[in-house]
Amino acid sequence: MTKVLILAAGQGSRLRPITNDRPKCLVPLLGKSLLQRQTDVLKSAGLNNIHIATGYRADQIEKLGYETSFNPLFDQTNMVESLFSAQSFIEGEEDLVIAYGDIVYQKDNLDKLLSSNDEIALMIDREWRAFWSLRLENPLDDAETLKLDSSDFVVELGKKTESYDDVQGQYTGLIKIRGDKVSDFISFYNSLDRSRNYDGQNFINMYMTSFLQMMIDSGWKARAILVNNGWLEIDTVEDLELYENMHNSGRLSHFYKYDSNDS
Repeated sequence: MTKVLILAAGQGSRLRPITNDRPKCLVPLLGKSLLQRQTDVLKSAGLNNIHIATGYRADQIEKLGYETSFNPLFDQTNMVESLFSAQSFIEGEEDLVIAYGDIVYQKDNLDKLLSSNDEIALMIDREWRAFWSLRLENPLDDAETLKLDSSDFVVELGKKTESYDDVQGQYTGLIKIRGDKVSDFISFYNSLDRSRNYDGQNFINMYMTSFLQMMIDSGWKARAILVNNGWLEIDTVEDLELYENMHNSGRLSHFYKYDSNDS
């Protein structure tokens, strides 16, 4: 069995005014909210135990009927804090999928992640540069390191870089933790020093990539599940406009395919 935690506590300030009255995950993309696009794909893969970590405008998500956990510090914390606000949900021995609330992805990519039996599996887009070039004049302005060993295990991620040689793929915000490692995953988090900084952030604002890097540095094996596009990240109003325009001109399907009957 596999359960899913979607991290959807953020305010989505760069998507205002759309997010003035709704959380980021309820922003519409091609006529359907990001959350519905994710949950439709998850359910099509047989994943029905879906839990959502909420914060900003939690009421909008709660009324949809999903089980939720609330991060009361949503306006001053980062995703790791939201993840462990749902600790009572993630406890157990089931495989755990963790998904950012501002992404959408194809079922074939999800299936690749689910097929992994590694301690940690991270969906990594090796064709990231073409995607990032649509969104940014200089993709390196927003790029972070992603280095793999000869067996496609991640050895470094999340650092700033000025060289494409340091970026063997883009971490997408989709993670799988093997069921027998979930308790160790929680214990690792609980063992961290709350008083120190992590990559320049205090504990409650730790980046997810910082958390994953510390796990890797401590001996965890994080497998890169390599895909070629097949997903989108929605950060800004400009992203939404870009994807809508690409859809209208027939160019979006190169980067993200979905059933034309579901929009």
